[in-house]
Amino acid sequence: MSAFVGKYADDLIKTAKYIATPGKGILAADESTGTIGKRLASINVENVESNRQALRELLFTAPDALQYLSGVILFEETLYQKSSSGKPFVDILNESNVLPGIKVDKGTVDLAGTNGETTTQGLDSLGARCAKYYEAGARFAKWRAVLKIGLTEPSELSIQQNAQGLARYAMICQENGLAPIVEPEILTDGSHDIKTCAAATEKVLAAVYKALNDQHVLLEGTLLKPNMVTPGSDSPKVGAEVIAEYTVAALRRTVPPAVPGVVFLSGGQSEEDATLNLNAMNKLAVLKPWTLSFSFGRALQQSTIKKWGGKKENVAAAQAAFLVRCKANSEATFGKYVGGGSADVAASESLYVKGYKY
Repeated sequence: MSAFVGKYADDLIKTAKYIATPGKGILAADESTGTIGKRLASINVENVESNRQALRELLFTAPDALQYLSGVILFEETLYQKSSSGKPFVDILNESNVLPGIKVDKGTVDLAGTNGETTTQGLDSLGARCAKYYEAGARFAKWRAVLKIGLTEPSELSIQQNAQGLARYAMICQENGLAPIVEPEILTDGSHDIKTCAAATEKVLAAVYKALNDQHVLLEGTLLKPNMVTPGSDSPKVGAEVIAEYTVAALRRTVPPAVPGVVFLSGGQSEEDATLNLNAMNKLAVLKPWTLSFSFGRALQQSTIKKWGGKKENVAAAQAAFLVRCKANSEATFGKYVGGGSADVAASESLYVKGYKY
């Protein structure tokens, strides 16, 4: 069966291709209310809507930073928020040629019949929600499936359930005009080596693209948001070049050239490590038929949030820190980042959280 060709096909292809513009990437600002609360708690700021709004406004209005972004993933609350001067965030982003996106999954739940593996919920009423988000100005969406590596994990059951869920989500999004970001994240938790992660990543991606094809998803109107292939969090670290080789090899074996872009998640790496790894991938002299870019949350925001500290007088300094990270990652999409783009200690701090939940 051929891919789905609905009334939005041309727009979906255009959206995905634009987001995958070399030199640009995605800011993942889609933390749920609970997750952003943890970010705010780290700087002793109360988790109330006005503070959540202030942080997002700081990011979306940072001078010169948005030229390095093609998309921003929003949480539902943020999609409808306005700046302090009364301008909708959606308009602020569009005026900077940044596409607003939306997180549409409802988080993970335990997958019965497995050893603590999960599946993602949110397919119920997804079509109606997508239509509503499209009307509000969103043009792409994100859904995170979470897999883990263990003695018997990821299990075949978990791989299939999550692949099918991602494909269903992608198809429903496309029917409603949203270009889906397909995110099968394999957590770094564990003491496995990089080869184990590579094997699991290839197996998961192969299953995901089989499901996407089976469910007639238009690949040209999608993006992939995978984990980088790294050793487990309890394993010795390896260099960026090694991570790049294993990651690009896994993608080359599984991701069709029809997909315009691969936008990596940072997965708890430090800001600097995430950028260096992306840079090393783009320096590899092998055929890469897709743009390799970023869709970072913590790895674009950590030093910014620390600089801000919830104080108005720190906004300019925080925005300057955000610009540094955006520019560094833009350079990394061309393999031209030289490292040390921030003298800030925060950029080198590990952002790893065991069993990370959004």
